[in-house]
Amino acid sequence: MKAIHIFIDVPIDFNFWRTVYSHGWCSLRPFSVDKENRMLNRLLHLENDSLAFCQITAHNNSQLKINIQSKFPVNGTMQKQIRAKISTMLRLDEDFAEFHRESRRYPRYRWISSMKVGRMLRAPSVFEDIIKMICTTNCSWSLTEIMTNNLIDEFGKSFENSKQTFPSAEALAGTTEQFLRKSIKTGYRSPFILEFATNVANGKLNIEQWRNSPLATEVLYKELLNIKGVGMYAAGNILKLLGRYDFLGLDSWVRGQYYNLYHNGRVVSDKTIERLYKPFGRWRGLFFWLEMTKHWFKKEIPF
Repeated sequence: MKAIHIFIDVPIDFNFWRTVYSHGWCSLRPFSVDKENRMLNRLLHLENDSLAFCQITAHNNSQLKINIQSKFPVNGTMQKQIRAKISTMLRLDEDFAEFHRESRRYPRYRWISSMKVGRMLRAPSVFEDIIKMICTTNCSWSLTEIMTNNLIDEFGKSFENSKQTFPSAEALAGTTEQFLRKSIKTGYRSPFILEFATNVANGKLNIEQWRNSPLATEVLYKELLNIKGVGMYAAGNILKLLGRYDFLGLDSWVRGQYYNLYHNGRVVSDKTIERLYKPFGRWRGLFFWLEMTKHWFKKEIPF
């Protein structure tokens, strides 16, 4: 086993630990969190088909330290890929200066800028983000974890100590709906996952380009809705992981948070919720998410 460490520079408005805990992705494999050592772990699948297990920590206010383990010597090309994937996951290349300026205009949102939050953890690939989002729809979080674990255990590439990657589109495209239903427990999502993986694997869908797409957000939203299994909730939240924050991505959990925060638990229409955040323009989905999860930021380890 080969082991080295590298460093990655981070923006001045970046908060590593709060980005890790920006939403539930950090608790879904292949991510894992070492809470005691404030470390985010991730097994990465590189282009030469090698695997690299990365342990990511904040080195200081301007750098991350990445401990890397691999069965192969970690050459310059591999290091470049690792840097790129980690920068993608932690949104290091995304500019949040305008968002933080906007947050400082409102007293109730000034904590956002002072805590340097707003970045949302995402997977190295759009494919993984979409599959996981489909697995959050119409179910409990515990079922999401079960489905994700089953997908990885069955179709992921193995590293040492039972560590595995997230499955590729090609791996999922080679299975059957019956197997997904019976062994992965993906239920009604099974034909959707199979069709989506097949379309990505055969090149019919080039989803990885969406993170840098010149398309208008509304067009991307419609593209996402064309994926079977992706509804308005999933599309709105996938857009956040693409760097587009125009949609709220409402589900029962955030609705409940909103009802309690603004209406003493009384149910109101989605239009009422959308009306409150409309003035925030293209940042409204991010303001909404951060306000609904503000209580997380009062704890060092929120979940």
